[in-house]
Amino acid sequence: MTAIQAVHIRGYEERSSPKPHTVYRIEIQAHVRSWQMWRRYSEFDDLHTELTKAVGSPPPGALPPKHKFAFIRSRTDTKLLEERRSGLEGYLRAILSAREDQWRESFPFKEFLGVPVSRQGIGPPTQFTASTWLDEHIELQTRIRAVRADINKRDALSDCGDIAGSHAANVAAKAKLAGISTRISTLEKGLEDLGLSGMSEGELQRRTDIAARLRDDHEKLTRMVTVARQTSRPSAGTLNTPVPETDREALLGTNVFKPVTRVFGAQPKETEQTRPLDNHGIFTMQQVQMQEQDQQLAELSTILQRQKHLGMAISNEIGTQIELLDDLSNDVDRVGGKLTTTNRQLNRLG
Repeated sequence: MTAIQAVHIRGYEERSSPKPHTVYRIEIQAHVRSWQMWRRYSEFDDLHTELTKAVGSPPPGALPPKHKFAFIRSRTDTKLLEERRSGLEGYLRAILSAREDQWRESFPFKEFLGVPVSRQGIGPPTQFTASTWLDEHIELQTRIRAVRADINKRDALSDCGDIAGSHAANVAAKAKLAGISTRISTLEKGLEDLGLSGMSEGELQRRTDIAARLRDDHEKLTRMVTVARQTSRPSAGTLNTPVPETDREALLGTNVFKPVTRVFGAQPKETEQTRPLDNHGIFTMQQVQMQEQDQQLAELSTILQRQKHLGMAISNEIGTQIELLDDLSNDVDRVGGKLTTTNRQLNRLG
């Protein structure tokens, strides 16, 4: 699915067919592309009804109310149109920013905004363009990051002794992992189709690599949610119990010399994020952070590549315009020379 980042309703206009009515321009911005849709108020009202039926509860935002004789006033009352435009924009934004994703993930909402969906009506796309393939990849990355967050939460709750909370976090991670493997396979199949449709070899190889990293991340996370942790932190009572001096002497002897060593830098400081973790948890968190940094670098590389292509296109366009201006300048010079010759002939005749 195309991950929507922002929705705006920038304006409206009057249309006369099939009968006079007002439509609102909805601008949708995703990760790598943007588009716009035109919808009238009655379509928003239908969407509200369909979302309530599909989910079982109304969306978090409320539609702006209908006004008496709105069919007469709406075409002339600018204040009413502006209030309705603002209210409809707030309605869509409330669905996008809601904590629960059941409304924005439903088929009626995706269809209303023109988001690409599968032919079966619900679920991820099965056919891709170059841009929608990147949208789907970013969506899967977001889901994998959410799974990592649940796993870290599970480990932290386990270390704190909250078994019920740890189990709930692990169940949530498993639920989010469900279906990701199939979507990755669809993504890989879509990449093969893009290669057959003429995608450059370098871009095809780059996307193959990031799809492979996505597959590796999914396999690692699957093992992490299915295999129980083998280590556990010692209890607080064990940590706070002092070691008897006699046991220490029996183990180390009476003549224990501390080796002289040099310490570079300051002692590492505990943070709120690392305090509830043991060595295994810290190591896992470090791996997750490094993987997220690698993914962010891959996304940055994609953006820079796109900017490079835009720059090359702009450079080519500027070169074309310069050539056209040179041709125009030559034509002006040629016409000027002809005018000068004509003036001389006219002066001679006069």
